[in-house]
Amino acid sequence: MTVHTLRFEKDTYPVEAEDHDGLHIVLAGFGRRRLAPTLPAPGWRDEIVAETGHRLIEGAFVERERADVQSLLSDVPDEATAFVDWYQALQQHGPGQGDPLFPWLADHAPLTAMRWFVEQEAAGEAGFDDLVALTQVKLPTTAKLELARNYWDEMGRGNPRGMHGPMLDALVRALKLRPRPEITVWQSLALGNLMTALAANRRYVFQSIGALGAIEMTAPDRAQCVAKGLARLGLDKASCHYFDLHAVLDRKHSADWNQEVIHSLVTMDSALARPIAEGALMRLIAGARCYERYREEFNLEIG
Repeated sequence: MTVHTLRFEKDTYPVEAEDHDGLHIVLAGFGRRRLAPTLPAPGWRDEIVAETGHRLIEGAFVERERADVQSLLSDVPDEATAFVDWYQALQQHGPGQGDPLFPWLADHAPLTAMRWFVEQEAAGEAGFDDLVALTQVKLPTTAKLELARNYWDEMGRGNPRGMHGPMLDALVRALKLRPRPEITVWQSLALGNLMTALAANRRYVFQSIGALGAIEMTAPDRAQCVAKGLARLGLDKASCHYFDLHAVLDRKHSADWNQEVIHSLVTMDSALARPIAEGALMRLIAGARCYERYREEFNLEIG
């Protein structure tokens, strides 16, 4: 098997997708370093060279993901109301929807399986709040305001105890988990890498909007199943709050997002329907890959 590479100084970066584990561990590390607050250092020129190599790899990954959804876009309408109808139908008929993994987590999964599942999800979590913040830069007013409202909810409306990110951290601590890329399946890392890439590169901003909206639209039923499973296994309500909250709040977020962000943008420019649709399908397919891999881990068969 031949894997093409780019070389920058002492590091070698995989470009092709044959080595999924290596590719996505590299991109996960790049994502963390790229967004982490830091200070100027004498080696900043070398950092820019290395970042360029990683961004080329990231771009190739995203373009492969884009290519994989093109056959699903033939019937995408470009009139705003019709497009929102098409988009909302993904909640019922999109890739990964109704996956049997989640009823099993709700009603049957043992604690060991639930711990593994949460660890995978936490390791692949890109941080919805940061993704929204990156995506909203320079958007038109109506869309920008809705992303701002969404971000404020993610931030607990100014209350640290209501911030969504720390709620997931609390569950990780309650389950005594240590999420890290080296023990995470590549499908979960790929999902986080995709979301980071879409939000961090302005050429993919409308794909990011489609992908983030797809999360809000499809997450509540899955979150409800996970919350039910955690409660069944004896986790206290505080530890379950992350999934309990998203089972409810994301339904309102989705309705507002579809109208104020997606409808307004496609009304403004019908050419935006296709990249928004691309982003939604890319995110749903990446999620479906995760669910399939998780079911394989648990020896679940679709019957």
